[in-house]
Amino acid sequence: MDVSTLITGLTIFALAVFVGFEIITKIPPTLHTPLMSGSNAISGITVVGALIAIGSGSDSLATVFAFIALVMATINVVGGFLVTNRMLEMFRRKK
Repeated sequence: MDVSTLITGLTIFALAVFVGFEIITKIPPTLHTPLMSGSNAISGITVVGALIAIGSGSDSLATVFAFIALVMATINVVGGFLVTNRMLEMFRRKK
């Protein structure tokens, strides 16, 4: 891998982390749960992309980053489903 490609990739990653953090901190708490479903959809796409990257077996560094992305996206998807299930439990009638 070329050094300039690595620097470009790391720059894009750092900018994405910064922009994501800034966007999330500006969202009011009442909107966090509805936005979780959108986050689950994006994380689902990330899981598929990470699995494809792991399966390609091109570069060991890319495989490590893909595995890290897979773990983080899976945690986000599972957490989103748990939060959604908990929220739906609040609306069920008590017997």
